[in-house]
Amino acid sequence: MSLFLRILTLLGSLGMFLYGMSLMSGGLQKMAGDRLRTFMAKMTSNTFKCLLTGITVTALVQSSTATTLMLVSFVNAGLLSLATAVAVIMGANIGTTVTAWIFALSFGGSSFSLGAIAVPLMFFAFILTSANKKKYNNFGEFLMGFALLFLGLTTLRENSTVLLDNEGVRQFLGTLTNWKALSILLFMVTGACMTLMLQSSAATMAITMVLVANGYIPFEMAAAMVLGENIGTTITSNIAASVANVSAKRTARAHLLFNVFGVFWVCCLFHPFLGLLGNIVELFGFPNPATTDFSSADSVTRNALIASLPYSVATLHTLFNIINTCILVWFIPVIVKIVTWMVPSHKGEDEVFRLKYISAGTLGTADMALSSVKMELVRYGDICHRDLAYIREAVNAKTAEEFETANEKLIKYEEITDHMEHEIAAYLNEATRNEMSHEGVIRIRSFYRIIGEMESLGDSGEGIGKILSRAWAHGQKFTEDMVRKLGTLMDRVDEAYAAMHYNLETPLVQLQDIVNANEAEERINACRDRLREEHLANVEKASYPYETGAFYMDVVNSLEKMGDFIINISEAQISAKPGK
Repeated sequence: MSLFLRILTLLGSLGMFLYGMSLMSGGLQKMAGDRLRTFMAKMTSNTFKCLLTGITVTALVQSSTATTLMLVSFVNAGLLSLATAVAVIMGANIGTTVTAWIFALSFGGSSFSLGAIAVPLMFFAFILTSANKKKYNNFGEFLMGFALLFLGLTTLRENSTVLLDNEGVRQFLGTLTNWKALSILLFMVTGACMTLMLQSSAATMAITMVLVANGYIPFEMAAAMVLGENIGTTITSNIAASVANVSAKRTARAHLLFNVFGVFWVCCLFHPFLGLLGNIVELFGFPNPATTDFSSADSVTRNALIASLPYSVATLHTLFNIINTCILVWFIPVIVKIVTWMVPSHKGEDEVFRLKYISAGTLGTADMALSSVKMELVRYGDICHRDLAYIREAVNAKTAEEFETANEKLIKYEEITDHMEHEIAAYLNEATRNEMSHEGVIRIRSFYRIIGEMESLGDSGEGIGKILSRAWAHGQKFTEDMVRKLGTLMDRVDEAYAAMHYNLETPLVQLQDIVNANEAEERINACRDRLREEHLANVEKASYPYETGAFYMDVVNSLEKMGDFIINISEAQISAKPGK
């Protein structure tokens, strides 16, 4: 085999490894489905559960990056607090060490090789992926990914000698490892850059094990590469959060801060840390990788050291993350303050849209649960009301850029209202499993109706954004008179929101009627009717293009429909009153 073909084989084995890792992780996530996301949402009521959640989920999906990206999306949607996400990230850093131990088993001198069963596994994976049931397809995808990962890993190790096993390369690597502290820094940067380029700390970990197990680099340099990998793996989540909201950006920064702090203190105590690691490795009967001189050791010790080096790398990775977590878990509030300072809120607006009064999976008594939901619904309604301000901005926009800014907020608030409806409904589902009075059952039915109407309010905001977007696309701009009249109608909707807030906030025993809401609804309908009549008159007089008028009336009708959703909320609230 020519040198060029061997190099291509080496690159292909790396690609096979990366694709297998992606396929395996994707298959696992599909098998878990919503259950994985529900597990993450429920198992976050205290710090210990958060750590356990991070460890478990990352060990299952075999990717701390996947876990972190899920966390970023949760925080972006307001489903998890920043402090909770930081604790889960700490657990994820421990969970990712499971991957290193699996690799160590493949590289170590054990008689059983995972790479040896990779090809037979592909046969069973193919059968499963050809099945008619989706769950079998997902399991087959996982098995195929598992097989490709370890086949690529085995091929990578066998072909690594193509570039590395010659005197020139050994002398070059030997030179790079003789610069003491500078060499440690160099290999640390190398580990971070490789992880960033490959978008996989697992791939860099595998390459590190190849280098150290074949004697191309000493254990100290392998340790430095592992430290660099812990920094490089945070880049993906920061890239993903770059287009997310402030809270998600803070989550990604917390991940970076956690790993950078760990690398900093290990660098300050590099040799004592390796000494501690060596003592732990010796407890398992292996030679101490930090003190054993490979060149002067006898053949038995040398072979034992070579066989144990992958396990030593995995132990180092585990020890680093466990100690770092044990230190920083007590400083989560401090980390939250630091990342809040690093990523300040825009224009003083704190983007906090997560559930505040209820926590998924945490229920008290039935009465306490209903009281918590009541407070959350008041807050949910206020968030829907805030959406009306962005509708105003979109209607009043003078330029396309101003409209796009407002429209993005309308889209974002639609996502927020969707997620809040889902989370409150999940909590209500849990509450209905407990013993509850007849009145409690009626209140829960009214709560279901309320969250459905509020979610529709969020949809209405996005719908108005779409109408206006089409108008801008067709070059149709509302006249100043149209904008003024829409403002008047939105004032009436504002009054309806105020009535809705009062009715939701007032204790049910004190709420006598919803006359305020009915009157607000009548004013909205009257305003709509007046605008419709004026529009018909303007169409007859050709005061503005018909197409512009059509978009204008679509917005009028959508705002009136919002009034219907708002009155429905007050009606659902009063319907739960005893005797109604």
